[in-house]
Amino acid sequence: MGGESTTRTAPRSGGTGTAASGGRLGQRLFGVAVALGLVLFLGGFGWAALSYRPYTVPTSSMTPTIDAGNRVLAQRVDGGEVRRGDVVVFRDNSWVTGSDVVKRVVAVGGDTVSCCTDGKLTVNGKQIEEPYLPKGTLAENQNFATVTVPKGRLFLLGDERQGSLDSTAHLTDAAKGTVARTAVIARVDAVVFPWKGGLKRPTGFEALGALSQPGPLATIELLIVVGAVLVLGGGAYGPIAKRAGRSRARAARAEAAGVR
Repeated sequence: MGGESTTRTAPRSGGTGTAASGGRLGQRLFGVAVALGLVLFLGGFGWAALSYRPYTVPTSSMTPTIDAGNRVLAQRVDGGEVRRGDVVVFRDNSWVTGSDVVKRVVAVGGDTVSCCTDGKLTVNGKQIEEPYLPKGTLAENQNFATVTVPKGRLFLLGDERQGSLDSTAHLTDAAKGTVARTAVIARVDAVVFPWKGGLKRPTGFEALGALSQPGPLATIELLIVVGAVLVLGGGAYGPIAKRAGRSRARAARAEAAGVR
């Protein structure tokens, strides 16, 4: 009896109650993160589907802003929301039958527009700076007399002025090349393929009135990215937590086996 050892080994289950509680809390938190991420991710795509329409621009009339074959996202807007400098999608059968057209609005109802003065477009007597035009090109390849845009209508030009069939090609029409605001179905917000990002607001028109504000595309992109991060992070928590738990269990067993 004198040789009986009194050394006790540490219990293998020591501390597991707290660890299990912490693990369950972590699982709940990451479950909430995944659910929130799904809401943000799917909500972002749903918002985009309601707010935007994709278009493929078939011609080079908007080069260099939009090249032929580029894929754009255009925000669904009412024609009354259109401002000078906006790139819009419209449908007017007197221009092209049964097809959408993409051009830039340079004058709105009540404006007087003419070209060219020192090689620049003139709207309401002000020369307009147009940095989106190809470098070294004039605002128009031919002069045209002053046009007064009727109320409720728009005067539109392509950014590639040398070959664009725009309002200047329809000056002899009854509407003097103008298009009704009601013909506008969307406003181009970004070039997405190949990626060029959001269109810059043309500050050259600021002296004539307020410019339109960017659409919600940046907010939608943020929602989708944050949602994806939460979903992926929450999904990764389970395997990581299990691996960490197995590592802790092996360490605990090794420690217990080392006590004599």
